[in-house]
Amino acid sequence: MSSLIHATAIVAPGARLAPDVSVGPYSIIGENVTIDEGTVVGPHCVIDGHTSIGRKNTFYRFCSIGGMPQDKKYGGEPTRLEIGDGNMVREYVTINTGTAQDVGVTRIRDDNWIMAYVHIAHDCQVASHTVIANNVQLAGHIHIDDYAIIGGSTAVHQFVRIGAHTMIGGTSSIRQDIPPYVIGAGDPFRPVGVNSEGLSRRGYDAEVIAAVKEAYKLVYRRKLTVEQACEQMLQMQGSKPAARDALQVFIDFLSASTRGISRP
Repeated sequence: MSSLIHATAIVAPGARLAPDVSVGPYSIIGENVTIDEGTVVGPHCVIDGHTSIGRKNTFYRFCSIGGMPQDKKYGGEPTRLEIGDGNMVREYVTINTGTAQDVGVTRIRDDNWIMAYVHIAHDCQVASHTVIANNVQLAGHIHIDDYAIIGGSTAVHQFVRIGAHTMIGGTSSIRQDIPPYVIGAGDPFRPVGVNSEGLSRRGYDAEVIAAVKEAYKLVYRRKLTVEQACEQMLQMQGSKPAARDALQVFIDFLSASTRGISRP
């Protein structure tokens, strides 16, 4: 046994751990788990299921990772959990594997900051660079795009999608999709504007942010349908070429929404 694996830890014979993976006291690593180099598993963690974990992740104490989905339809299928690189997972976080009724895999991409007591249910797809604050509860089949920030004690309904660069205030209740760039809070969630400070910090210039604000007004202030707002954004792309890509993210999100978007 590696000197980085504590003597009280239990690592199943079939588990595949890179030589420099650290496993703390009383942690348990299951038979079908793969953990890549530089990852640290703290004390009293359980990692099981068909779970693949990338490089340089940190699992703080008392995490439960790769447990079976909390879904009564689950029949023991070998569904999976895939976690990328550079994620911080704090105390008492639970992340479940997928179900056969969806794509069969729960995914957490790279460089996410997942705080204490967060629950990420089956078939969720979390992109990269997100912040999910304490006690956020994600139901099944939720999609969260890059750089989204979700405030503490927020609950998100199953099948909801949260767009890129959004910022959701704490104790919110999310029942419908939240388009990219939107900031807001509440039960139910109420959008109040564009996350311009977040966009600025990530390198978006003033011209692009102004175009995003104009797009937001098309959706939320002009009493247009989603289809009409998308048509006007397509026209904006011709007159604002610097904002073409940012506007396309907005258009694609609205066009793909199946639950409808959160409105005031």
